Amino acid sequence: MPKTFPQALRHALAAAGCLLALAAPLTSWSRAAVPEAAASAPSAASAPADPVALDARVEGLKSDVIQLNRDLLLLEEELLFPASTQVAVFVSSDVGDLFMLDSVQVLLDGKEVGNHLYTERELVALRRGGVQRFYLGNLRSGEHTLVAFFVGKGPHERDYKRGTTLKFEKGSEPKYVELQIKDSARTLQPVFDVKVWQ
Repeated sequence: MPKTFPQALRHALAAAGCLLALAAPLTSWSRAAVPEAAASAPSAASAPADPVALDARVEGLKSDVIQLNRDLLLLEEELLFPASTQVAVFVSSDVGDLFMLDSVQVLLDGKEVGNHLYTERELVALRRGGVQRFYLGNLRSGEHTLVAFFVGKGPHERDYKRGTTLKFEKGSEPKYVELQIKDSARTLQPVFDVKVWQ
C-alpha cells in the first residue's frame, strides 16, 4: 500500500465532509430564500428561479459526495484487504422451530475475531435467505483453524451452545467461509456446518 494513501484518504474524506457541511446550510438557505424572494419582489419572475436552481445544484452536489464516499470506502477495503491475504466469514440460516439463534462467536487460530448478538430483525433477515458478512480480515498463507460457537434456544426451549471447527489451507487466493445453521428433520436437532466457497 502506498505510504501516501492514508493521507490522501483523509484529505478526500475531509473534502467530502466539507462539501456536505456546505451543502446543508445552502439547502436550508435556498428553501428559506424562496418565500422571502417572493414576498420582496412579487413582480420579478426570475427571483424564485435562482434559489430553485441553487437547490438543484446542492442536491446534485450531495449526490456526488455520496458517490465519492462509496467509492472511497470500496477503495479502502481493496487496499486494506488485498485478495492475496483476504479471508471472509459469512453466516446463513434456514432454521425453523429447532433452533433460535442468539449469538455467534468466531475464533481464528485461537484469537477471537468476531462476536455478534442478533436482533429480531437480523434473525428475520437470515430466515428469509439473507447472508451476513460476519468478518473480513487478512490472513497469511498456510494452515489455519476456525472455530465457531452458536448460542441460542434449542428444541423444547432449552439453552443450546454448539461449536464447529474447520481446518483450512490459505493460499494466494481470497478465502470465503460460510457458517450454515440448518434444521435436521432426521435427528430433530439443529446442524451447524462450515462450507468453504470455491
